[in-house]
Amino acid sequence: MNRETFILIPGRTTDQGCGVSEGKFRDKYQKEVRALRVAPGDMARLGLAEGDLVRLTGEEGQSVEVGITAAKKDELPEGLLFIAYGEISSRLMTGDTHGSGIPTSKGMEVTMELVQKASVAT
Repeated sequence: MNRETFILIPGRTTDQGCGVSEGKFRDKYQKEVRALRVAPGDMARLGLAEGDLVRLTGEEGQSVEVGITAAKKDELPEGLLFIAYGEISSRLMTGDTHGSGIPTSKGMEVTMELVQKASVAT
């Protein structure tokens, strides 16, 4: 897969909220904040599978590696990526606050490229 540009939308998830009660360093919470949801159509078009490792690169060149979790059908439109708020999404935010004092966290432009197929990664 070559590098492709997407819009990344971080947000809170129900599983993330439930995981907080167990602790942010426990498996349930960490699994949720380290899973990138990709639209089924984008996954098929790009030949990606659940568990593949991809690199996301933000607008200022900052990059992170993250595993893919397939989004449910119709949950996410093609061209958009979703990740739960956490370390990974925070590392992709820029310092621009647009005067609000809070870094922009919605609608970040990122490029995505395959790092490792799941069959090799496991």
